[in-house]
Amino acid sequence: MDFRQIISIINQVAKERNIAPEKVIGALEDSIATAYRKEYGERGEIIKAKIDMETGEARFWQEKEVVDETMVRIVEEVPEEEMTEEERGKDAAAKEYEEEEEDEEGKLPRYNPERHIFLDEAKKIKKDAILGDILEFPLESKIDFGRIAAQSAKQVVLQKFREAEKETIFGEFRAREGSIVSGTISRVERGIITVDLGKINGVVFPAETVQGEKYPINEKMKFYILAVQEDRRGIPQIVLSRSHPRFVAKLFEAEVPEIVDGTVEIKAIVREAGSRSKMAVYSSSPSIDPVGSCVGQKGIRVMSVTGELGNEKVDIIPWSEEPEEFIAASLAPAAVKSVEIYEDNYAKVIVPDDQLSLAIGKGGQNVRLAAKLTNWKIDVRSESVAYEEKDKEAEESMTPLTEEDLVSDEEKYDLN
Repeated sequence: MDFRQIISIINQVAKERNIAPEKVIGALEDSIATAYRKEYGERGEIIKAKIDMETGEARFWQEKEVVDETMVRIVEEVPEEEMTEEERGKDAAAKEYEEEEEDEEGKLPRYNPERHIFLDEAKKIKKDAILGDILEFPLESKIDFGRIAAQSAKQVVLQKFREAEKETIFGEFRAREGSIVSGTISRVERGIITVDLGKINGVVFPAETVQGEKYPINEKMKFYILAVQEDRRGIPQIVLSRSHPRFVAKLFEAEVPEIVDGTVEIKAIVREAGSRSKMAVYSSSPSIDPVGSCVGQKGIRVMSVTGELGNEKVDIIPWSEEPEEFIAASLAPAAVKSVEIYEDNYAKVIVPDDQLSLAIGKGGQNVRLAAKLTNWKIDVRSESVAYEEKDKEAEESMTPLTEEDLVSDEEKYDLN
């Protein structure tokens, strides 16, 4: 087996796929160590291998743990020639099991001279050896492992390349979680959309789609990276969204430099995907108009965003620490006459009669989104209704006149 040639191929492929070659080399070393034990070693041996990246030479060694009688179980060995065929099979199976399941439930591992070395023997080799040390015993280098071992090593390298590439892609997209990515729709099945992102596929579940929006095959679209996770099979899964409110925020971030440099901040955003969004923005700089920055000259910035959203309406309002101001602005595009604040985050909003339907919105959408944006319970009333309610309250608060009230002052005080 020509390790120098294998290393050359690994380095080349690793560079092409942007993978650290050390990850693959480590798997190759484990593979040839296993092959060495099968071809030249004994059952139970722990054999390690190290390949020199410069020369391609492989070094092999056996490892043994330094133990004493309290760390292992000493089982009396019966010479193999004295065993029956059935006993040999049971003994081999027991040793193999104990190699894999050492110290299970407090059970001490069985002493194996191929894996363990007693402390007094270890001190003859290494004077300062202590319990638990791992001693290394050099082995003769080999390069011929047979066809099966060579095939196994090849499969290990290919598998490790796939795993390393998966980890690299997974890490790349995990770092981009919460950002926007462009992809091409490759398949739509049972409402689940598969998106080709280049190195990996993304998936859009039905809950993350926009009602009424079309997703034709081979169409290139933008998506919000909602989550990077592994599915039940351990395969990286990039969960995408077109309906998340942060998708709108990220689209504005891409269009408005003031958001990127921090002079304009998106304080809150709510959305009913495909219909309407409301976004509250703020700037600590008096010279910066946060709403104007997001709208852009002649509305070019907001039009770019709404174009990507299929002309979904976006209300951009100024954020304020004052609840009355923030609530009034949140009901845009409706004009507001006054806002009355009560306990338990309850607000009564008075609007002109001709603005009532606009303030409430179709199906109550405008006031519903305003309530979510401000986190206040908003009760919208028209001016005429509000005045009627005030007159009624005034009437109810008046104290009825008694007969005594109707007596004249002269009679009451008998001024004559």
